[in-house]
Amino acid sequence: MFKWLGGLIDSNEKVLKRLHPLVARINSLEAEFERLTDAELRAKTDEFRDRVKGGDSLDALLPEAYAAVREAAKRTIGQRHFDVQLMGGIVLHQGKIAEMKTGEGKTLVATLTLYLNALTGQGCHLVTVNDYLAKRDCHWMGPIYHALGMRVAAITAMQTPDDRLLSYIYDPHYESEDLKWRHLRRIPYPPNHPEQARRQAYEADITYGTNNEFGFDYLRDNMVLDLSQCVQRQLNYAIVDEVDNILIDEARTPLIISGPAEEATQRYYTFA
Repeated sequence: MFKWLGGLIDSNEKVLKRLHPLVARINSLEAEFERLTDAELRAKTDEFRDRVKGGDSLDALLPEAYAAVREAAKRTIGQRHFDVQLMGGIVLHQGKIAEMKTGEGKTLVATLTLYLNALTGQGCHLVTVNDYLAKRDCHWMGPIYHALGMRVAAITAMQTPDDRLLSYIYDPHYESEDLKWRHLRRIPYPPNHPEQARRQAYEADITYGTNNEFGFDYLRDNMVLDLSQCVQRQLNYAIVDEVDNILIDEARTPLIISGPAEEATQRYYTFA
């Protein structure tokens, strides 16, 4: 029994050791990226995108992309990704589960992987557990993405019957009356067409939201009469925060949506 448990621990250590050369490569680029001007750092995103279009894999771009995100974080929010956070970002990019305790910087870790996978131009989602975290993380990490020339948005549930499909985008030039969300601008939409704002949120490079909002938007897209009414793009990449809660606990409650009846309700009374 103890031998079997020891094997699991050794296996995990082996996986982490395999990440050390990649982390060392990212660290070796730090001085080079520190010398870049803000404009040159921002231009790195265009360079990376061109390389992706030219056939370079995201795995090949990972060291430079992560170095760029680390430098942008240092300049904008004054936080630097530690080596263990770089490891977490690598693991997430590999499609694995990264377990981190509260306060160890999960929100900052996600910026690495989201930025890298958003370079394809197909969009990325960060699935979190509630509307507050969706808005908070979008607003908090927004300066990092903006410094790198990427757009980030957040989607939340309606707060009142008049506010359906609330959508926000990070805009450093916008000054909100609510200082908590100082640069989080609500995306306007024409009367009775909130889906237009929601579509703009999905067109951002990175979109934060809850599992319920992403799920219901998917269901609504499958009920539209015309494809032009869909709000989501083709699904590309997502990070699930609190994965045990969302994929196990929350999964017990199915998402159910209904549409208008095709037959007039009067017929039910006729045949009753």
